[in-house]
Amino acid sequence: MSGTKDGFLKAGHLPTLVAALLYFDVSFMTWVLMGPLAPFLRDELHLDATTLGLITAVPLLGGSFFRPVLALVADRIGGRRTAIGGMLLTLVPLGIGWQFALTSTHLLGVGLLLGVAGASFAVALPLASRWYPPQYQGLAMGIAGAGNSGTLLTTLAAPRLAEHFGWQATFGFAMLPMLAVFIAFVAMARDSPATVVPATRKDYARILGEGDTIWLSVLYGLTFGGFVGLASFLTIYFHEQYALTRVTAGDFTTIVVVAGSLLRPIGGWLSDRIGGYRLLLGLLLGSAACFGVVATAPPLYVALAVLFVGMGMLGMGNGAVFQLVPQRFPTRMGLVTGIVGAAGGLGGFFLPTLLGAVKDATGHYSGGFFVLSVVFAGGAVLLLELGARWARAWTPDALSRSGVFSYREKRAEEEAA
Repeated sequence: MSGTKDGFLKAGHLPTLVAALLYFDVSFMTWVLMGPLAPFLRDELHLDATTLGLITAVPLLGGSFFRPVLALVADRIGGRRTAIGGMLLTLVPLGIGWQFALTSTHLLGVGLLLGVAGASFAVALPLASRWYPPQYQGLAMGIAGAGNSGTLLTTLAAPRLAEHFGWQATFGFAMLPMLAVFIAFVAMARDSPATVVPATRKDYARILGEGDTIWLSVLYGLTFGGFVGLASFLTIYFHEQYALTRVTAGDFTTIVVVAGSLLRPIGGWLSDRIGGYRLLLGLLLGSAACFGVVATAPPLYVALAVLFVGMGMLGMGNGAVFQLVPQRFPTRMGLVTGIVGAAGGLGGFFLPTLLGAVKDATGHYSGGFFVLSVVFAGGAVLLLELGARWARAWTPDALSRSGVFSYREKRAEEEAA
């Protein structure tokens, strides 16, 4: 383990890795701000569950829209300058939310613009990963991707700030850590000397035509979409399902989000050792089981424990998917990261929208969580089918690193025969 650690530290550029983590962290904090504020918005603006779910989901949709854009810009002007511009642009919706947002329509507009913060994923991960060789990709991207821990800051602090100063002022307070990270990022981050060929429209069309791009996007839509969607919605769920105060609901959400945030690097680390494919298969099945338990509307502390485990699995699943990406697309990371990351945000958009709509239609959340359980079980079945396909198409080294060992052996037997 110590040898691996020393090799990792010597292989890349630690200041850039830390800067990418901070950038993603503060951006993620801003991106999911609507979720912890949702109970306050519902009480003051008298919103139904469907509208509230949409308000919490729109930033995730905005992130899906802006991610390919920022990935394209980063390929042309570099990840460092793109990140600097992204942080400056994120200050705009925060300022609007602070001073001018008064209605649900205003909040939908603010939420859409907050998608720029969500798009940081397509910049932060390639900025860090391009410094590291393939054997350390899972760990490097897991560390940079642990910036989703910014959710913890939001779920813990936002309800308290809103309780004392109002939900509008909370947007203003969010500008302070963004400015602090901006200064640190400018001082620490550097672009990798590795050559990056800017992507064209034809490149996008070509890579979208490759089936693995779509399937990896679907898988990330489940893991990351599940994580960010629940992180945005669980404050509402705990507040309404179990009649917790708005601040306590935010605290319970923080407890759950801790698992997903802190275990993402572990998912990357484990993926480097046993393969992202093998790890992801178990995580999808485990997540399906957790959502199935929540669908039974268990007692509060049972729901808390199960969601903690489930969110931990989703966080590790994020690391597992992005250990697979560089194995399949080692020279097109920036382009693929933008597409796959956009799918993650899109998955996150559907989850709060689904749960809110089911709540209005049935009066409870059980049906929505049952649907999630079925979808994740279906994702595990899909991954089994993909393993068989990848065994016939991927290189032996990629199959070995990704963990599709049994399929590789089967293919070797077929070729020998």
